[in-house]
Amino acid sequence: MVQHVLVPVDLTARNRRALETAGRMAGEDGEVTLLHVIETLDLPFDELEDFYQRLHDRAHEAMDEMAEPLSASGLAVIQRVSYGNRLREILGYAEANPADLIVMSSRRLDPSDAPLGFATLSHQVAILSQVPVLLVK
Repeated sequence: MVQHVLVPVDLTARNRRALETAGRMAGEDGEVTLLHVIETLDLPFDELEDFYQRLHDRAHEAMDEMAEPLSASGLAVIQRVSYGNRLREILGYAEANPADLIVMSSRRLDPSDAPLGFATLSHQVAILSQVPVLLVK
């Protein structure tokens, strides 16, 4: 079993299977961190502070719902919201807050989309991460 699982979430129902998998992988005494990254615009942050605050509040509401089944099973659940480039923020968080495993949702790829289909965020994380990554389809 792994002790700490990082689950980057995009606040959609697509994350359900990744969250269930993370809960199973973490085991009884494990910890799961939900990380949502708010992609920032190329404008001064303070000019859009109210906008970002609404996104932040919405993210925490959604993550509260996502965390409920994990918490109910006895797992420790941490929720984090970060701002910036999603790939850099996920990789940076994983490096700064060592996890044993990253579990991410991944969409099914159509071979006719190659090579563009392989540029999804989950695949980028899987290739660049120093932490093992499990992609859940």
